[in-house]
Amino acid sequence: MPLIFYVSDDGNMYEADVPIGNSVMNGAVENMIDGILGECGGVMSCATCHCYVDEKWLDKTGTASDTELEMIEATSDPRPNSRLSCQIKVTEEMEGLTVHLPQSQY
Repeated sequence: MPLIFYVSDDGNMYEADVPIGNSVMNGAVENMIDGILGECGGVMSCATCHCYVDEKWLDKTGTASDTELEMIEATSDPRPNSRLSCQIKVTEEMEGLTVHLPQSQY
């Protein structure tokens, strides 16, 4: 299981071993990591799993679909490296992936 790092807005770092095939969102929710709510359960309808992929990992996490980009635009602070963590499926190559969490998911 790849180890994923979640960095909160205030700089605290949390980590979780996330099974391959699970989403980065599930890793946070199942390990009770604050900052990713995942209120819709990962069906891309709420954007409460918004995160910022660390720049060095962008090539490993893929690109957002048009639907995902629309949801990201509705967040309070969209950035070029914004993703919905429910749409990032963990692969073996993501060992050490770092995502940064926004100040608020509202």
